[in-house]
Amino acid sequence: MKAIVYTKYGPPDVLQLKEVPKPAPKDFEVLIKVRASSVNSWDWEFMNGIPLINRLFYGLFKPKKTKQRLGSDVAGIVEVVGKSVLRFQPGDEVFGDLWDNWGGFAEYACAHETALEPKPENLTFEEAAAVPQAGVLALQGLRKAGQIKPGQKVLINGAGGGVGTFAIQLAKLSGAEVTGVDASHKLNVVRSVGADQILDYTQEDFTKSEERYDLIIDCQNFRSMFDNKRALKSGGTYAMIGGSIARVYQLLFLSLIGLLTRETRKLRLVVEGPNKGLAHLKDLIEVGKLLPVVDRTYPLSEVPEALRYFGEGRHKGKIVITIKN
Repeated sequence: MKAIVYTKYGPPDVLQLKEVPKPAPKDFEVLIKVRASSVNSWDWEFMNGIPLINRLFYGLFKPKKTKQRLGSDVAGIVEVVGKSVLRFQPGDEVFGDLWDNWGGFAEYACAHETALEPKPENLTFEEAAAVPQAGVLALQGLRKAGQIKPGQKVLINGAGGGVGTFAIQLAKLSGAEVTGVDASHKLNVVRSVGADQILDYTQEDFTKSEERYDLIIDCQNFRSMFDNKRALKSGGTYAMIGGSIARVYQLLFLSLIGLLTRETRKLRLVVEGPNKGLAHLKDLIEVGKLLPVVDRTYPLSEVPEALRYFGEGRHKGKIVITIKN
């Protein structure tokens, strides 16, 4: 089968399309004939070997032989099931986040049956592949504040990307008043998915305004935790989805201080793991309440170009990889 492989860290040019052996499913796994995958920030970071802490898991100087495939989101058709699989059978259309296995940028991939859900009937494979990681992260970020009440104020930073476009829709379903923050070229898509207010981060810093929010979902996290905390209402929650390791440490430190001082504003890191709530997202999609935003699609042979486009930060919503096999 054909798959995207990388044997050294670096820019998208390190990615190569190669012929590799087709994987065989273990007892609780299924073999998926992949029809589509999508690009996530993890693909960019693992390809570049940054932050350096990732190399403790992927290989210090170069990717380990077992870690030379990218692509976690997949949508496809079950071709073979392991002997202990109960949830699926050959021919089933599925989608999910292959966090444990990776290898979604390929014609075939294996996944534990619990990493998958039936594909939404009203989505194409390309649309379905855009959902798992971004949609689940958005849902988990929203849940950090508990039950959002109608009229509460939610701000999404990095609102024009994959996670952000899902987070806006989910927040609006809860009745929230949503502010979306991103670069000027993404503000049209931020508005199109339901944001009530939009902010161009190059022109306005939301942490320096007098507005306060019940929930901030931060997909970028370029600002100090002190600044982010200042933008919260009393009892509000800040949920970090993306950001540097230094910001993560700062969040954890301030969270500890907050526990000691009984601070009502909460700083939370979204780390629940993949596919938690994917079935709920599927239900929302099938009744027409949630839709993925797909910017561009690339064939498997052009994954380097897709990653290069992602690295430029110009994409709106998700970048999808189509696999014809």
